[in-house]
Amino acid sequence: MKALATARRHRLAPVILMVLALLAIGGVYTALAPTPATADTASPADVEEGGRLFAANCASCHGPNAEGTAAAPSLVGVGAASVHFQVSTGRMPMAANAPQAEAKPPQFDEEQTLQLAAWVATLGPGPSIPSAEQVDPELGDPANGMLVFRTNCAMCHNAVGAGGALSEGKFAPSLFGSTPTQIYEAMLTGPQSMPVFNDANIPTEAKRDVIAFLMAQREVSPGGMTLGGLGPVSEGLWAWVIGMGALIGCAVWIGAKSS
Repeated sequence: MKALATARRHRLAPVILMVLALLAIGGVYTALAPTPATADTASPADVEEGGRLFAANCASCHGPNAEGTAAAPSLVGVGAASVHFQVSTGRMPMAANAPQAEAKPPQFDEEQTLQLAAWVATLGPGPSIPSAEQVDPELGDPANGMLVFRTNCAMCHNAVGAGGALSEGKFAPSLFGSTPTQIYEAMLTGPQSMPVFNDANIPTEAKRDVIAFLMAQREVSPGGMTLGGLGPVSEGLWAWVIGMGALIGCAVWIGAKSS
């Protein structure tokens, strides 16, 4: 007991206790924190072919080693998911300088897109392309997805994903033509003006719920015409035009009958 008491009074005791406490906190965080995405694994042949595709089509803007230039940012650490999203939607290669890259028919097929993504993934850890299970809308909950979407996304993309205008010539695109994988990748990587929603912000299950909600909006509306899904503004406009038009027509008909 006397030796223990002496050790407690040692001048290095607080330092040792602090180090032990930090090690314990680090261990708990490592065990409980979400696993960060790492570079995708791909065959050496795919990676090599992706490097050739990059050199021929992307290096003029992003640099020969994707280190970035004055014309385009570095791709080191962006991950395979970001590359797959940008290339599969046709946003990259970019056609011309504009406030934001617009979607267009992709210039590469799916195999080439995956090869490009695999090569960029070797440059540094980053978000991986989601699995089929992660993006399967049949496994999601559309009701919860609606709550998550309208809390985090509807202010830009509209309540049903129809898109909307932003500032400085930018816009939130319609999501009606996006695939489940592209929707997941957009949430994971935050392209252009969109914020990043990693697993700490929106867990994997909630992302899948959002996908399920957005897929449900593509089904035939039980209420008839959707009027673009733009909400009460378009609905009120049609009510005003048709309602006032009907009233004016009735007034003209009554006037004509009375005369």
